[in-house]
Amino acid sequence: MEKFNLETVITIVLEYGVPLLKAILMWIIGGWLVGKAIKIIAKIMVKREYEITLQKFLLNIIRWVLWILLIVSIVGTLGIETTGFAAALGGAALAIGLALQGSLSNFAGGVLLLLFKPFKVGDVVEAQGITGTIKEIDILQTKVITFERKLAIIPNGPLLNGNIINHDGTGILRCQAVIGVSYDANIPETLEALRKLCVEHPLVLEDPEPQIQVAENASSSININVRPFTKSEDVWTVYWYLQQNFKPTLDAIGVEIPYPHQVEIHKES
Repeated sequence: MEKFNLETVITIVLEYGVPLLKAILMWIIGGWLVGKAIKIIAKIMVKREYEITLQKFLLNIIRWVLWILLIVSIVGTLGIETTGFAAALGGAALAIGLALQGSLSNFAGGVLLLLFKPFKVGDVVEAQGITGTIKEIDILQTKVITFERKLAIIPNGPLLNGNIINHDGTGILRCQAVIGVSYDANIPETLEALRKLCVEHPLVLEDPEPQIQVAENASSSININVRPFTKSEDVWTVYWYLQQNFKPTLDAIGVEIPYPHQVEIHKES
């Protein structure tokens, strides 16, 4: 009886214990290898300057894939059929894909935006009819702060498929202002005075030079475009400086800024 019990124990240990020991060793060694692989991939992403959001997302995806492969391998080592397990995973992935198909384009757009970097956080962009500063680039959506200080949330799918104008692409922006002067004004003298107004500001760049041009002969004024170039972060400072100093500058050379006049005609009976 004792011999039979000992043989039974040995048989059970050989049949189940060895695969179980292999599974435990695979879990320990495999877990260590997964952690090591994740660290190596993370270093590569940092070296290639991947966006932080993209780094976290890709590392999570890779970590899950590696752990799933490890678990499937361990289950196979225990003698359990993995075909049904793989089919279940495939079915679950298909069901999730169908349920989230509306978000997949946004997901793909987010990955491509983070990979190719048509803009970055802090850039002033114009897209989907919205102009503002990029606050955050997520996997599914991009957050923009408009000039009215409103928060705009744009799905990444339409954002990537539409036209994108990055006003900060070169780090330089053109400040655009328009001033109307009287038809009695000396135009060459007026243009020179406005040019001096621009170049005297320390934030206005010398190269490219400010563009001062007659834009339109309107019904009651000659409209002049005043367009100095500045660094992206200085554009509004220069714009408000121009608006504040247009009148003093033109007053100094005797040029009138026209404004609407109303004429009243009284008829005697």
